[in-house]
Amino acid sequence: MPRTVVNKWETLPIEAEYDTFGKPTDPALLLIMGFGAQMVAWDAEFAQMLADRGLFVIRFDNRDCGLTTKLDGVEVDSGAVVAAALTEQPLPPVPYTLSDMAADALGLLDHLGIAKAHIMGASMGGMIAQVFAIEHPTRTASLISVMSMPGEPETMQSTPEAMTALMSIPPSDRAGYIEHSLVYQAFQSKKHRSDDLSRKNAARDFDRSFYPQGSPRQMAAIYASGRRTEALAALRVPTLVLHGNDDTLISPVAAQRTAEIIPGAQLVMLDDMGHDIPQPLWPKVVDTITNFIFKK
Repeated sequence: MPRTVVNKWETLPIEAEYDTFGKPTDPALLLIMGFGAQMVAWDAEFAQMLADRGLFVIRFDNRDCGLTTKLDGVEVDSGAVVAAALTEQPLPPVPYTLSDMAADALGLLDHLGIAKAHIMGASMGGMIAQVFAIEHPTRTASLISVMSMPGEPETMQSTPEAMTALMSIPPSDRAGYIEHSLVYQAFQSKKHRSDDLSRKNAARDFDRSFYPQGSPRQMAAIYASGRRTEALAALRVPTLVLHGNDDTLISPVAAQRTAEIIPGAQLVMLDDMGHDIPQPLWPKVVDTITNFIFKK
């Protein structure tokens, strides 16, 4: 896979891993993955389905994840950052914010020579996509915010089971890591989740890049970036908000609030979708995205 140095605004250069699907002459769709998740969580078959509908699809690893630059040895007290953000107290120092992660994405578009792209993110990736649209509106053809939130902690409304699963520490051995992946079903689609799929994806992720050390820094970036309410209310780019009715990690309330804030946003809620995009829903999701992009 190609690698490129992006985010020229930082003293630390970020070398990003990415790949593409479809024709470079088609409208670009940049896929941004969520907290701790590698770009391969955007399944290649899903990306190809979007490409087959006339899009040039780009997926990449966020910093501190997958095969992109990792900030080894950089310490952050993510618990203190989260506590300060929730109580609106002064924040401890953080290595980077969602703005920096959005700048990574911008640098990738620069490298590819893409003037404007449809920016689609899932979960934390949706937060990065929102920040990208806010800070780089002239580079944003549209914003597609999937199972995400507007930076208002009260809208997240995770169930205790879902939050416990998210914050659980995976074992460092391959077999243990694979079995541990079953706990994440706490926030996945109730109808479509399966043990075999969880294990298959976990094996893929472990073999590609096992790096839990990046998660505290990504979590700190989320909470240090604060509320986006006013900035989203001033946004003037076409926006699609897509969310699952079965999401127990980021509540449907968060999607409804996001769509309420952004002027003219289209809200689509999908049944049988949790905090994931299960394969049986790919045709519906692809239809929703491409109909929005191509104004069908």
